[in-house]
Amino acid sequence: MTASPFQIRTLGPDDTGLFDDMLNVFGEAFDDIEAYGRARPSAGYLKRLLGGDQFIAVVAVKEGRVVGGLAAYELLKFEQERSEIYIYDLAVAAPQRRQGIATALIEELKHIAAARGAYVIFVQADHGDDPAIALYTKLGTREDVLHFDISPA
Repeated sequence: MTASPFQIRTLGPDDTGLFDDMLNVFGEAFDDIEAYGRARPSAGYLKRLLGGDQFIAVVAVKEGRVVGGLAAYELLKFEQERSEIYIYDLAVAAPQRRQGIATALIEELKHIAAARGAYVIFVQADHGDDPAIALYTKLGTREDVLHFDISPA
C-alpha cells in the first residue's frame, strides 16, 4: 500500500500556526484574502476556539505546508440528546486539487462526528460551484433548501 502524500491532522489549542496557514488557504481558495486575513483572531482567542468542544478544524499537510482545511461546528440539538456537525468552510489549495484531499478531510470529520455521537454531518454548496456539488453528491444525499441571511438588529 502506498503512503499518502499528505497527512490529515485535527487541530488543538497549540496549533495556532497551522490554523493561520489554513486561513491563508481559505483566503486564496475563496478569492477573499481580505476577509480571511484582515482581522485575524488573537492567539488567545484561537487557543480557546481550538480547545473548545464546539469548533472543529482539520487540515491536510503536504511537505510541511497546509494545503487544505475544513472548519466545522458541532451543534447540540434541543429536541433530543444528540448533535449534528455543520461544515462551515472547506478548501484545498488550487495546485493540490483532485488528489483526494477534500474527501480525506471529510473522512476525518466523519470519524470525529462518530466519536462525538453526532447523527449527521451537513454542508451547503452554492449554485454554480460544480466541484463542491460533485464532491458532496459523491459523499452524501442532496437536500434542496433555501438559505436566508438575517441581519442582527
